[in-house]
Amino acid sequence: MPLQTFYIRNMVSSRCIRSVGDAIKLAGAQEEEKTTLGKAVISFEPGKFKKEEFVRALREEGFELIESKEEQAVEQIKVAAIELVYHANNANSLIRNSDYLSEKVGMPYVSLSKLFSEKTGHTLEKYIILLKIEKAKELLSYNEYTLSEIAYMMGYSSVQYLSNQFRQITGYTVSEYKTKGINDRRPLDKLLE
Repeated sequence: MPLQTFYIRNMVSSRCIRSVGDAIKLAGAQEEEKTTLGKAVISFEPGKFKKEEFVRALREEGFELIESKEEQAVEQIKVAAIELVYHANNANSLIRNSDYLSEKVGMPYVSLSKLFSEKTGHTLEKYIILLKIEKAKELLSYNEYTLSEIAYMMGYSSVQYLSNQFRQITGYTVSEYKTKGINDRRPLDKLLE
């Protein structure tokens, strides 16, 4: 059976992976490898795979296929940054972001940072900060961690550093955010909009 790899924009969670898996089945194909954030490898019997149905199902869920190599690389960078901040079990505080991203994407950091800026109009550093602040908002909403613990988990050298960036990005101090019950969390696929 033929294999085809698709790169998919806006996948940010395990629910996204399930939705793409459903779209693959709906289009008459099967996952050849486990679908991951931003990528699906499928196999299908010739004549049975309906790519238009697959594309339509993806669009209905807020996803889209990425055709250009540069756009695929940018999506890989976003996925690696999301994995670093959301799924790397505190690796953010243990290794340099640039080393992690370079290894995950397979490009020198200078190259991937330049490509990211050219294609998105935002620096990669800014994107990582936005991800960290969104994760900090999530952790604050749980009321399970101290600000010191959150700062450590997000790789900040101090509570003050986290607090300063939090205020710069949100316009609120951490205390205001918690005491006023502000809930302005943003979907990860909309951070750069």
